[in-house]
Amino acid sequence: MKSKKYSTTIRDVADLAGVSVATISRYLNNKSLLTEETAKKVQTAMAELNYTPNPIARNLSTNRTNAIGVVMNEIGGDFFTPLLEGIIETTEKNDFNLLIFTSTGRNRYNPAMLGSMYTDGLIVFIDSLGDEDIAYLHNSDHPIVLVHKSPPTGLQIPVVTIENKRASTRLVNHLIEKHNRRNIVFLRGPEGNEDSFWRELGYREALSTHSIPFDPRLVLVGGFDRFKAKEVIEKLVQEKTQFDAVFAGDDEAAIGVLQALKENGISVPGKVAVVGFDDQRLCPFLNPPLSTIHAPTDLVGVNAAEQLIKMIRNEPVEDIILLPTKLVIRESCGCNSVPENIE
Repeated sequence: MKSKKYSTTIRDVADLAGVSVATISRYLNNKSLLTEETAKKVQTAMAELNYTPNPIARNLSTNRTNAIGVVMNEIGGDFFTPLLEGIIETTEKNDFNLLIFTSTGRNRYNPAMLGSMYTDGLIVFIDSLGDEDIAYLHNSDHPIVLVHKSPPTGLQIPVVTIENKRASTRLVNHLIEKHNRRNIVFLRGPEGNEDSFWRELGYREALSTHSIPFDPRLVLVGGFDRFKAKEVIEKLVQEKTQFDAVFAGDDEAAIGVLQALKENGISVPGKVAVVGFDDQRLCPFLNPPLSTIHAPTDLVGVNAAEQLIKMIRNEPVEDIILLPTKLVIRESCGCNSVPENIE
């Protein structure tokens, strides 16, 4: 008869390392709580005994999943890559796993599926969850950090976002003051998008400062989408609407604007200047290179993850982190080919 296979326990590791079972538990849950010497003893003992902690038992004993969730509408494109890189950098540094949930209007998650059974906390991007879902999770005491979105009325939930309005004002001021553009199109983002709201306020403020009347015919929905933006600009051209510049709302829409103008034989920046927002990695390689606003998207991810981990550890957090942006001047607005960063 074969003998029963011996299973290494946490007590075996503690005996070999010469420490208590509680010390092993602290190492498994947060090794930063131990001295470097003690942590090394535990690590050596675990390696010698080939001990692997049972994640299910560990989660039950700590009431933790050691995982952070990110909820977003999509994960593709140049905008989301640096955001996720910032989040991943921070979660790995703090020994958290990362779960990514994508949510669309056709297939939305039940908020209970995102709760404490699966994650220790959530980073929620813009409109990937509705206010009712956010309120449900918040009222369930599940840690949440919002990205580019204000919390529902009456709820105190940390927010990480960027400075939109001032940067947009300066960008449109540049078009007016340096390049004498006065018929400037603004392409809004998706309906209800807060970044788009503040960027439009900045656009309107610049017009007002220079006594340029607001023309609603020049404010249209580009949806932060290159295909939608291309259609909108093509329609303006077909309708013979007069415009000499386009603030595309974001870089993704600016790509569609540039393509529409090129296909209609309209020179950029000769006849129409084009500017975007975000400073995606492809901007210097567009033709012409795109003038835009640099948004620290990677730092948004870093800060959101840091805030959430602090909440999970019951440490103080900030109500709102507003990261600065800066103007990046390239050729598409009419300037020379030497990039100029204006703080």
